[in-house]
Amino acid sequence: MADAFDIEEIFPDDDAAVRLPRRQSGPAPQGLALTLMADYTLRTRAWLPSAAIVALLVESGVSEAGARTAISRLARRGVLQNRREGRHSLYRLAAAAAAQLSAGGQWIVSAAAAAESWDGWWTLIAFSLPQQERSRRRELRGRLRWLGYAPLYDGLWISPHALTDPAADQLDAVAPGSLTVFRARHVEFGTVARRDPLQAWDIAAIAGDYDAFISRWRPLLPRIAAGRVGGAEAVHARTAVMDTYRRFAVLDPRLPTRLLPPGWPRPAARDLFVAVYDGLARAAEAHVRAVAARHGDGTPASVSAHTVAEILAGVAAS
Repeated sequence: MADAFDIEEIFPDDDAAVRLPRRQSGPAPQGLALTLMADYTLRTRAWLPSAAIVALLVESGVSEAGARTAISRLARRGVLQNRREGRHSLYRLAAAAAAQLSAGGQWIVSAAAAAESWDGWWTLIAFSLPQQERSRRRELRGRLRWLGYAPLYDGLWISPHALTDPAADQLDAVAPGSLTVFRARHVEFGTVARRDPLQAWDIAAIAGDYDAFISRWRPLLPRIAAGRVGGAEAVHARTAVMDTYRRFAVLDPRLPTRLLPPGWPRPAARDLFVAVYDGLARAAEAHVRAVAARHGDGTPASVSAHTVAEILAGVAAS
């Protein structure tokens, strides 16, 4: 069972020219910098002064040296583009990275929508790769987890959802000729020893992570409603809530409701995420714009915060 905060890749890395940072346990400087840029410049691909990005990351608890290193590494990965303007160094999202982040954002916010009706059929993917091909095995397992699969047995992964053509293409690109896909129903064998398909997931652990998320963010709602969250805190909280919530897209496989315990916390967590993320958008946008102007030439940058509904509709990068 993979832990929510040990998933190495939140976004699929299909473009070899753009390597998004690996996800680490807890907030990592590169991940926070990427979330920050996506939250306020994805629509416009605005250029932000490096000093402004550093200042915003420092407000989120990253050291100044760590912030500068994160920006530099994102540029080397091809995620950020760099240019000089007078004495200022400016950065913006690369076009390919912006497109990838927009698609990833849609998946994140749609993954928590109400589970669709289920026909009772499971998709099983069996694979066999030599032990010496560890990197390929690791990449294949990461892809399967991203698609909502979990290991029922070693080499046999399962999901209640049909395998789409794009998903099949992703898997075939990683392990061509090594996969066999089945669609089947689960058959009960009475008292015979058996493994229920749901045992592929740690349902209690997933619910526990949802409950922890709710406990962490619900106390902030009264202050948001009263307009008592300042700009710096709004940016920090909005970045942190996205950085945490997006991991549920991998952690929660969107099992059919009829298979889950009563009172499953997914809807409550999603509603809370929307309330925090959208509720802080205006204050956070104004703060990012002010910081960018203070560390640039005084002209407010083309900063634009988007809502969850806009992410779901597709935030088009210009």
